[in-house]
Amino acid sequence: MTEFTLWDIARNLLLAARWTVLLSLVAFVCGGAVGLLLLAMRVSPLSWLRRVVSLYVELFQGTPLLMQLFLAFFGLPLLGVDVSAWVAAAVTLTLYTSAYLADIWRGCVEAVPRGQWAAGASLGMTFSQQLRYIVWPQARKIAVAPTVGFLVQVVKSTALTSIIGFTELTKVGTMITNTAFRPFPIYGMVALIYFAMCYPLTWYARRLEKAQRAQAHR
Repeated sequence: MTEFTLWDIARNLLLAARWTVLLSLVAFVCGGAVGLLLLAMRVSPLSWLRRVVSLYVELFQGTPLLMQLFLAFFGLPLLGVDVSAWVAAAVTLTLYTSAYLADIWRGCVEAVPRGQWAAGASLGMTFSQQLRYIVWPQARKIAVAPTVGFLVQVVKSTALTSIIGFTELTKVGTMITNTAFRPFPIYGMVALIYFAMCYPLTWYARRLEKAQRAQAHR
């Protein structure tokens, strides 16, 4: 049996946490880009576009993320498309994140008074110009807090990618546990590292929400 000191365990877990952070950033940045496109389609005057995006959002929100990971990693090879655990995890989390962000941002856009759209139309602006120059800058201020809060969920969701073999924090914690047979201190450290990554985001999201409420009562 391999002997691990607490320092060895902590060092390996911190190294693995880099991949958790990287995967979270990829999912959040790419998911945000796709989410913005979905948002524009979701609030479009074209009803068929709204229905397509609504179906997309309901599909990813209504099915477990674990099943989505399984379909990407095990299902695509059956169709002749070989994917690595990293690609499957990144693509799945990107699509999952985009569905939730599009829905969060849609609510923020709908919170902007409809008169703002009418004001843009009276100036001869197209739909995309109204969204880009008038509505989205106002909705963005509302969206910051829930968006930061959702990033916490993205970070925690990366733990599920260990099931398909992606070597991130939870996977490395399991590998060390299977070798060192010390589950309590190892998983305790894993939990602390997740907490250290998520708590600052949670704290920041709460501060933003309080600032928004204070500004609304002025």
